[in-house]
Amino acid sequence: MITLLIVGYGKMGKMVDEMAADQGFEVVGRVDVGRDEWTDADVAVDFTTAAAVEANFQKYVDRRLRVVIGTTGLGETSRRLQDAAASSGLGVVAAANFSIGVNIFQMIVEDAATVMKAHPQFGAWIHEAHHATKRDAPSGTALTLRDAMVKAGFDRQIDMSSTRAGAIPGVHTIGFDGPSDTIELTHTARDRRGFAAGALLAAKWIHGRTGWYSMQDVLRT
Repeated sequence: MITLLIVGYGKMGKMVDEMAADQGFEVVGRVDVGRDEWTDADVAVDFTTAAAVEANFQKYVDRRLRVVIGTTGLGETSRRLQDAAASSGLGVVAAANFSIGVNIFQMIVEDAATVMKAHPQFGAWIHEAHHATKRDAPSGTALTLRDAMVKAGFDRQIDMSSTRAGAIPGVHTIGFDGPSDTIELTHTARDRRGFAAGALLAAKWIHGRTGWYSMQDVLRT
């Protein structure tokens, strides 16, 4: 059984905790504000904030503790963490969104962008909707989808917009509009269990590995 340390015990951390045993994990510690249960484990799952990830990362290095990072907004900090992981032989999976469905959706979007780059009559947009308390807008997932389209060769403007309302778990729509028709690709999350399941899949996958990976690497291997 793989031992697991949960860092950040909010909604996602608690969901990972609830699902861990059924996925073959033993949770040996839970870390949060006022709850210091840092302990040895095979893998950590970190759903905190960008500032907390940066502060926690040295502990992962010191403990040689492989980690799954589900925090957005790392920005340039990500490069420093990647360098630290490489120099210490650490294994990391970092993603803006661990939903298996969202990551398969990204693969579909990449394929669509590859086709659409040769058809300049089509413009593109991304719209995402989340619950009213989500902090970042556009979402980290929306930015990842945009970057995937650009990497696939779509070099035209991609308009981006966001909605924050109610308790929406997460909706991402990629649209292509031309003179005569519109194409829309949409992923809708119904609850957070898909995100937790993906994080646990990543934790199982990174066990025994070194290097810095994305959720795309997990699903393609």
